[in-house]
Amino acid sequence: MTVKPGWEGRYFEDFEVGDVYRHPLGRTISEADNTWFTLLTCNSNMMHFNSHYAQRSEFGRLLVNSGLTLALVLGQSVSDVSQQAMANLGFDEVRFTHPVFVGDTLYAESIVLAVRESASRPHAGIVTVRTRGLNQDGDECLSYVRSALIYKRGCSHDAGMFPEAARPLTIDEG
Repeated sequence: MTVKPGWEGRYFEDFEVGDVYRHPLGRTISEADNTWFTLLTCNSNMMHFNSHYAQRSEFGRLLVNSGLTLALVLGQSVSDVSQQAMANLGFDEVRFTHPVFVGDTLYAESIVLAVRESASRPHAGIVTVRTRGLNQDGDECLSYVRSALIYKRGCSHDAGMFPEAARPLTIDEG
């Protein structure tokens, strides 16, 4: 039996300027998601949690908290962009270009803008991407530029992380 590793994310060497990653998971935002995030972050704008109030606005319905939109799109990009990141270095040009409503499904994609060696950390490099979030109709709702410090392949930061089981996994288990 051969143990095959799961997806580990991209290392610094895997990034090339111009590469586009369509992140695989779409996510529908529920009213509970929006309300919980809004309450968790102490956001007191009633557009996010008071339906009666929101119905009287120009949108006529609850508006998804922009912090949730940003967090969700960022999270969708992690498996392709920053699963092997040491740290995020910055977010620039954050733009919310279309409203997001409860019930919308968001998708994300990123394009690599720059790749360079780190001057201070020989075991990592800096990758800069532009990421955007699209709703189910293809409307761009959010875009931003992010730079992250990404580990190089072979760096020992994640070696031996998976614990050895006391008993091997076998086909015959019932």
